[in-house]
Amino acid sequence: MPTQARDVYDAVIVGGGHNGLVAAAYLARAGRRVLVLERLDHTGGAAVSTYAFEGVDARLSRYSYLVSLLPKKIVRDLDLNFAVRKRDVSSYTPTGRDGRTTGLLVTGQSGRNREAFRQLTGSDREFTAWQEFYGTLGRVAGRVFPTLTGPLPSRAELRERVDDEAAWRMLFDEPIGAAIEGRFADDLVRGVVLTDALIGTFADAHDPSLRQNRCFLYHVIGGGTGDWDVPVGGMGALTDTLAATARAAGAELRTGHEVLRIDSDGTAAEVTYRTADGTESLAAARHVLVNAAPQTLAALLGDPPPQPPAEGAQLKVNMLLKRLPRLKDRSVDPRRAFAGTFHVAEGYAQLEAAYAEARAGRLPGAPPSEIYCHSLTDPSILGPALAAEGYQTLTLFGLHTPARLFAADNDTARETLLKSTLAQLDAHLDEPLADCLAVDAAGRPCIEAKTPLDLERELGLPGGNIFHRDLSFPYAQEDTGRWGVETRLANVLLCGAGAVRGGGVSGIPGHNAAMAVLGQ
Repeated sequence: MPTQARDVYDAVIVGGGHNGLVAAAYLARAGRRVLVLERLDHTGGAAVSTYAFEGVDARLSRYSYLVSLLPKKIVRDLDLNFAVRKRDVSSYTPTGRDGRTTGLLVTGQSGRNREAFRQLTGSDREFTAWQEFYGTLGRVAGRVFPTLTGPLPSRAELRERVDDEAAWRMLFDEPIGAAIEGRFADDLVRGVVLTDALIGTFADAHDPSLRQNRCFLYHVIGGGTGDWDVPVGGMGALTDTLAATARAAGAELRTGHEVLRIDSDGTAAEVTYRTADGTESLAAARHVLVNAAPQTLAALLGDPPPQPPAEGAQLKVNMLLKRLPRLKDRSVDPRRAFAGTFHVAEGYAQLEAAYAEARAGRLPGAPPSEIYCHSLTDPSILGPALAAEGYQTLTLFGLHTPARLFAADNDTARETLLKSTLAQLDAHLDEPLADCLAVDAAGRPCIEAKTPLDLERELGLPGGNIFHRDLSFPYAQEDTGRWGVETRLANVLLCGAGAVRGGGVSGIPGHNAAMAVLGQ
């Protein structure tokens, strides 16, 4: 098809995920003429809500589930009509001890936590170590998190800001496994701590690359507290209000528009895109912000591809239940156990074994995973009839399942992994999960699973990597630029998860790219 005449903008944003929408809202509110081009037929990227099951009135957060890293500053700056709710329970981890069924329930109440640790381990030792460890992390979070929406500090500046050499060594210099093993003795407690280092990250606790440390850091500093909160109305509520805010400020949002090429000399740029009917058009811009992976950016610029990112390593499962399942541990109400993060097969030794199996090219025999029930905290995602009947959602995030394990036969590997993952959960239930699953309008169980290769196909995540590439420590290095969003071209910026301080539902790369454009 012939290329049509070009339009001229101050900024063209490639990709309408939440970071692209944050950038669009900031720039449009600053009076810039902004165009957002999104390949899919909707905005939101991975931060969307959807009616996943035919004929069922439940709007699930399909890919991203919880919010930790979104700064209140962005919510205030953009006047977003968006809220989160805190969960009463941090986590529950079922286990067996001395022939008895038990578990560790961690809440926001110190007195109850002390008793929970004592019942599990027989002493106060692990509880005291837990309090000291997370007290240190809380202090680090309060000092590091505010830096994420400013120019990148140097390593020395961030170290001085942390002002705790032992904490710096634990998080930035030595594998996190050393800190965990040096502070905790109980295998289950060690595993609960380690899981934050492995979300979407295929690594051993002692990986010398410190990939696991960087993942851990971003999972414990959110909001300056490390809390993981439930988005009211589902994750789509955030991206819907971001899109509305950007439009209200004058930004143009075009879905079904796939960007094919970016041409730039560093001062002016042209973006070639194709509409759903096959028409190719040009948009000229002073700046181009790319809310996509660095691999995608290189392809659009015609540059050699960068080093392939670490592969994604997660299984994502959405479910709708008629009721929460009964637990073998009768001391815990299922509504409490599933209100936070429900850990399955995530003891320290279990995590090590699963990693070793996957590294050897085998699906883990006892796949580790964690489960969240969002509808307990925010029932608004359920239709009134479902809520009245006691229906609940469950979302499961599996660990140590790298993309390579699905390359030969994605469908078969997905089915095998899902079956074994649910079997691990069933081992802690007093009834099969299958008996609790709702069915859709066609009578099919309400459950869907996504492998890394599914995420690559549906969302364009290279290798299914939810962070676009390896996470970076939040300080400047030689090639990171002032804001961590810069590229080799002065007027082409990364505004997605692949930027420094990217990853997670944060809006931080979008904010930082907008600040770079505005000369802040």
